[in-house]
This record gives sequence, structure tokens and C-alpha cells, in this order.
Amino acid sequence: MPGFETAAISIVAMLVLIYMGMHIAVALSLISFIGVWIIKGNVDVAMNHLWGAFSKTIDSSVFAVVPLFVLMGNLAGIAGVGRDTYDVAQRLIGRMRGSLAIATVVANAIFAAITGVSVASAAVFAKLSVPEMLRHGYRARFAVGVVAGSSVLGMLIPPSVLMIVYGIISEQSIGDMFIAGIGPGLLLTGAFIAYIVVASYKFPALVYEGGKPPVLDATNRPESDSIRPLWSQVSAVVSLISIVIGGLYTGVFTAIEAAAAGAFAAFVIALCRRSLTWASTLQVVRDSGSITAVVLFLIVGASMYSRMLGVSGLPTQISEWILTVEANFWLLMALYILMVIFLGTLIDSISIMLIMVPIFMVVFKPYDIDLIWFGVVTVMAAEIGLLTPPFGLSAFVVHSALARRDISLKDVFVGSGAFAAVMFVVLLAVVAAPLIATGLVYLKL
Repeated sequence: MPGFETAAISIVAMLVLIYMGMHIAVALSLISFIGVWIIKGNVDVAMNHLWGAFSKTIDSSVFAVVPLFVLMGNLAGIAGVGRDTYDVAQRLIGRMRGSLAIATVVANAIFAAITGVSVASAAVFAKLSVPEMLRHGYRARFAVGVVAGSSVLGMLIPPSVLMIVYGIISEQSIGDMFIAGIGPGLLLTGAFIAYIVVASYKFPALVYEGGKPPVLDATNRPESDSIRPLWSQVSAVVSLISIVIGGLYTGVFTAIEAAAAGAFAAFVIALCRRSLTWASTLQVVRDSGSITAVVLFLIVGASMYSRMLGVSGLPTQISEWILTVEANFWLLMALYILMVIFLGTLIDSISIMLIMVPIFMVVFKPYDIDLIWFGVVTVMAAEIGLLTPPFGLSAFVVHSALARRDISLKDVFVGSGAFAAVMFVVLLAVVAAPLIATGLVYLKL
């Protein structure tokens, strides 16, 4: 069977296997092995292809950023930094309408600069924010929508696991990718806040039960808004952000060094707060190892699949076809974004990136695009999938973390729909104005 047909069939087969419940990394590896076997007609070549991917793909020090940033996020979580960010945000927002929802968005933005994983934010703030908002008269759908929607900031504001994966695939500077995520991350945070403010004042029935906002006073302020001095809560958050982002931006640290410094700082914070016991330390190590193994296995599987596509000649043939029909660049970009968003309804963001980026980097090569900007666009498009059914990983995490019978998965998807729409608008802004993403990178240079 010709390579082109084999590669095309492999895409369909992969989606079928994923729908059947097979892990994405296993599906990628299996299909790649069989694909090379069919194309070359030699099982030994396929075995060498399999061995080469597993032995060489992650044989680089750059992959050290993955376990280090994951470890930093887990240590920060066990030290209660997530609760601190929520407390600080709530104190700063005050008593304006939608204050608890705005506080959740701000806290997610801050927490994103510590963890780099959207699902971590979704799990933490589902337990912290939703009960508070429900207690103060917010509609359940709006409360869970705020948490699920703002959790996507975890993969955009640095340090981001998706940015790391993209940097590795595209051979771009991870430090530059982190810096490029700052502008769009802040813009998206502001857009979420703007939506909450408009909804709270103009359409209160969408936000509050009965359409009437509660009055926050000394007797019904959030329980978390009181206990420890503000400075002690701010210090941990500011320290971690300053070490990681400040070190990267000033050039003091490379991405790996920033990850190591951040993990060590989080460890010191956890020790100072006496949050680490033997049991919690073991759990942090286990969770970090588990998440790292999954991410690296995905990268290996995607490397195999990318090699198989190269052997098949599919990327080259797609690129040649596009040049033949003289497709407009913006039409191609629109097609790419829609494909990524569509795949987001089926599979997770990392898998989307690992599958789509190698193919479309070849397609867009004649247009000489900025790969840093392209990476930010890809991350944002993939993250929209975290909020859309049927996959919607952040929605599933919020629903599972709450474990409440009165809040259904449908409620989470409906509530986060408006935030997905806001994110799409911001994505279009970044596409139309690349400097939103690349401006800080150019200033750094």
C-alpha cells in the first residue's frame, strides 16, 4: 500500500482506537509500528523505528524541565499556595459585583504562573471557589463555568507544560515560548474579568440565583478571607513567580535552571509551612513521577508517529498540494485552528499538539511564519478543547473534584461555554495581531 494512503488510514484508525478507550500514546506507537511495517514491507525496519524512538527521543537534558515544573506545582499545591492565591485575589477585588468570580480568575492566573497545568488549577479551585460562590448566591452553572473556564490559563501563562512540549517539537526556545505566553495570558485574564463584570451588571440572572446579587458584609464574607496576614500569603506566590518568570526574562536562568530553582523554592516554602510529612512527600513524588511518565510517553509516541508520517511522505504531499492549489495563508490558518479545536473535543491538548504541529510546520514552511507566534496560537486553540464536549478535560476534572449530585457534567459544559467563546475571540485577536504574543520576546532580544 502506498505511503500516502497508509498515513491517511492511520489518522482514522488512531481516532477509532482512542474512542475505543486505548491510551493515546499506545495508539500512536502501535499505529506507527504497523504503518512503517506496511510501508517498508519489513518488520525489522519497523522494530528499528520503534527502538530508535524509545531510545533517542527523550535522550536530552531539555526534558528535565517536565518533571521539575511538575514537581514545583505539586509542592506548591501541598503547601497551600493555591488557597493563598484565592485569598489574596478576593481581598484585592473587594465587594464589587461578581467579586468572587473575578477573584477566582485572578487566582487562577496567579496559580498558573506556579503550576503550568490547567487540570491542577481546575481541581484546586473547584474545591476552593465553587462552594464559596454557591454559598453567596451564585448560580451553580456560572460558578463551575468560572472555574473550568479560567483553568485554561494554566497552559498559557508560563511555565506551561504545553509550551514545553511545543518548544521541543518545533525546536524553539522554551524560554521564549514562556515569555510569549505572558501577553496573551494577561489579555485572556482581562477578557474573562470583563465578561464577568458585564454579565454581573447587565445580565444578573445568568450569574446569581434569582437574579439578585448578594451584599457582602462582615457577617457573610468568604471564610478563607481572614485567617493569615496578607503579606505572608503574598510572599510565597510572589517569590515563586519572581524566581521562575523573573529569572527567565532577565536571562539569569535557562528554562531548566528556572524549573530547578522553582522546585527548590516550592520545597523550601512547603518545609517552612510544615506541610510536608513522610506521607505527603511520598505522594508528591508519586504524583510528579506519574504525570512526568505520561507526558514523556506521549512525546515518544508522537515522535514515532511523526517519523512514520515522514516515511509515508504525507506532510510533503500535503504541502505540495497546497502550493499547487495556491491556498491563501489565512484560509490555511483558519483550517488549522478549526481542526485543532475539533480535535480538542476528542483528545487531550498535548496529543493534539504532538500530532498536528509536525504536519503543519511543513505546510506553513513556505510562508516563513514566526514559530513562536504559531506555538501560542496552537496552545490557545488546543486549550479551547478543554472546555468543549465530549472530551472537555477541565470540565471533567471540575465535575469529579466537586462530586456533587446537584451539579451535572452538563452544567459544567454549559457554564464554561461562554468562557470558551471569550477565549476564541482572544485567539482571533492574537492571530490578527501577532505582537500580542511576540512583543515581549522581541523586547527581550
